[in-house]
This record gives sequence, structure tokens and C-alpha cells, in this order.
Amino acid sequence: MIPAFADPAAPSRPLHVVSSDRLSAFLAECSEAEAAWLGATKFEASLGDVRLLPAPDGQVQAAVVGFGTAKSRKRTRFGVAKACVALPAGVWHLEGPLGVAEKTEAALGWLLAQYRFDYYRPEAKMPEAVTLKCPEGCDPALLAAMAEGEFLTRDLINTPASDLGPAELEATFLDLADRFVADATVIRGDDLLAQNFPMIHAVGRASPRAPRLLDMRWGEKGPLVTLVGKGVCFDTGGLNIKPSSGMSLMKKDMGGAATVMGLALMVMRLNLPIRLRVLVPAVENVISGNALKPKDILTSRKGLTVEVNDTDAEGRLVLADALAYACEEETDLVISMATLTGAARVAVGPDLAPYYTDDARAVAALESGAQAGFDPVWRMPFHDAYESVIEPGIADLDNAPGFGFAGSITAALFLRRFVDKPRYMHFDIYGHTPTEAPARPKGGAGQGARALLLALPAMLGL
Repeated sequence: MIPAFADPAAPSRPLHVVSSDRLSAFLAECSEAEAAWLGATKFEASLGDVRLLPAPDGQVQAAVVGFGTAKSRKRTRFGVAKACVALPAGVWHLEGPLGVAEKTEAALGWLLAQYRFDYYRPEAKMPEAVTLKCPEGCDPALLAAMAEGEFLTRDLINTPASDLGPAELEATFLDLADRFVADATVIRGDDLLAQNFPMIHAVGRASPRAPRLLDMRWGEKGPLVTLVGKGVCFDTGGLNIKPSSGMSLMKKDMGGAATVMGLALMVMRLNLPIRLRVLVPAVENVISGNALKPKDILTSRKGLTVEVNDTDAEGRLVLADALAYACEEETDLVISMATLTGAARVAVGPDLAPYYTDDARAVAALESGAQAGFDPVWRMPFHDAYESVIEPGIADLDNAPGFGFAGSITAALFLRRFVDKPRYMHFDIYGHTPTEAPARPKGGAGQGARALLLALPAMLGL
């Protein structure tokens, strides 16, 4: 499904957006019958509350959606999108004294709310289309690209590992490259060893579904941005096997790959003036006789040795080889995205995307992009004092130090050891919405992609 706005010339019905502090003024503007109806149905303009306004013949001629208070809007993104499931099919347009940012949030939320994942329910009835005209002052191309990229990310994360292993992720990756006339290459199986990607191979070799490194290049002019996404299509934990409770959501362990692919779609669809490279190490972390073992020592592509103290800390291993590869050429910005640590969830919960960087200009741009894209992020520190924690003594690095604290920070410090470029950002995302929210159904979710999309021009001086 490709989300889209309604034809601007199509007949439409008004959806009045009314905040709590403006309810009395709005009621005064209504007809006597409309005001009586809204009063009788106890409409208080709470965020997302909807009332249909009937015409004299009984048909719906308009609707009202509550915009709540400033406090409620801070607590809940995309509240106006609740109207999507309450309105009858047809074309609607927003009315009300909204600023451009408020219109943009409503319009983007409307598009995101159209998402359905019904692949495994072929008999499921699709709801009739409730479409919106893009409000004046908003950028329909930008919002549609954001929504389509998010839909790709959600689809990938939501698909179970039985139908989305390394080969299937590769197929989607190559389809994306074909669509936007990008160059793509794939290194598979034992060729990873032959071409010096030992840690990607070590993590994925136990699976009958061969590990691989996916590599896409797009664009001919402008600064080079390299995106690296963790593509662990399922994570059992390897020989340090997870309990069943820890394994139940591990189809989403390729959420970093899904998110960078969604971001790449946005960049290419909007034809941003950059050169883009996307690297995805795609593996399954499963168990067999040749599985990676605790206390194995691996020599990475960069030459650093890594003691494997936990085979369930495999994401940083595959990312490390890919990051080292990314830095073998001149690149202006390197960004890694991964569902990397439970520690990040403990720190900030599922709704925030924590990120690491030492680049002050990137921080300012990203914070602005996060606000404009309704895509919250939170800066975490590359805390140098913890560097010694990831040095086990027997090897250069430890993939799972027994420190007991700051697990997301030590993972980020581990990755930074493989990056030679000064402009580096790492996102430790969750990639999942645990409970239904406006415009965000329970299930797979992109995090940080919209913020990055809007931040890239300022980050790169475009």
C-alpha cells in the first residue's frame, strides 16, 4: 500500500478541529441544532474525540474532532488521526485555526493511520477509504514519502522470520534498489570469509539460511551519507540462548535494517541532493554444531580482536564489520541503526529513539528534525570513562562486558571503535509499538528516520 492524499479537486466534507479552549467559540458559530447535538452528546473537545454532524436529510455533512489541550497534545502524538476510524468513507478536509506544524502533524498522522498488516488474514475486510486533502501550507510529497518509508519499515518488522530471512530481506533490498535505479551488490555465505567479513560470517554461519552483506549506492552528486542497519532476521541468542519470553519478539531484531531501508526510500523518493550508501549485514543467529561459542575470539575486518563473552550480543559484531567497511572510503556521515540493547529500553522506554554522537552540529539538526517530524529522539553519551569496560585483556574488545551497568553506552562505545570518521551517529532503537496508539498500531515501528530525513540538509550544509 502506498499512502496518498486525496485529489485536491475532489469534493470533500469539513472536519472541524476544535481545541478545548476554543469550544465555546466554536459552539457559538454552529447552528442551533448542531450546538444542541454536540451538547447532548457531551462533546468536550478532548483529543481525538469525534462527533458526526448530520444534515437535515440525515446524511453526514461534516464532523468535529477534539484537539484537546496543549498538555494532552504533548502527551499524545497524532491525536487527530483517531478520527480516521470514526468517520464514514469519503474525502475530508481540515478546518480550524491550526498552525502549519499542527496541520502537518494531523496530515502525517492521517497517512500513517492508513497502515494495515493483513497479509496473513486474506479474508480480512479492508475498511472503506477515508482520505484527507493535504492541508494548505503542508508539503504533500514530503509527508507521503515519510509515510511510505514508514510502511516499508513496519511491513519488514511485522513479517515473521519464517517468511523474512536473509534471502527475503535481500530480495526486498534489491527491489528497492531497482525501483530507484540504484546499484546494489550482495556478498553471501563463505564469500564473506573470502572477502574479509569474518564477524558477519561467524554470527550467521550456524543457519542454513546463509548470512550476507547487502550494499546499495544511489546518487551521483553531493555529500556521501552511509547508513548501516542491523539485519538479524531472527535472534535466538545463539548458544547463550534466550528464554522464550526474550525470544518472542525477535523477528524484529532486523529493525535497524528495516529503518535504514525506510529512510533510504524517503531520501530517494524525494531525490535529495546527496549520495547515499546503505549497508545491511543480514543474518540469523541460531544454533547448530558450528555455531559461534562463548569465549571464541574473532579477528574483525578492521583487525581488532573481539572476545565473544555472549553470543546473544551478536548485533554489534555484524555491525562492526559493516562499519569498518563503510569507513574504508571517504564518507561525510556514517549512521548506524540497530535494535541493539535492552538497556536502552530500560533507560528511555519504547517511545524514544536514543542516539549517540559527538557532532554538535548533528545534534542541533537532529533535535530540530525530531520536533518537525514528530519523531522523538534522546541523546545519550559516548562516555569515555567506560572505554576500559569493553577491553577484556585477552583480546582488544569484549562484546558483552560483565560491567552490569550502562549496557547501551558500552555497546555504542564498542561500535565507535570500528568507525574512523569523525561524523558518526548511532541509534539504539526498539522498532516496536507495544500498545495501540494514534497512527501507530501495535507492532513494527520505525524510529528516528523522519528526524534524520529532516535533519540531513542542516547536518550536511545543503
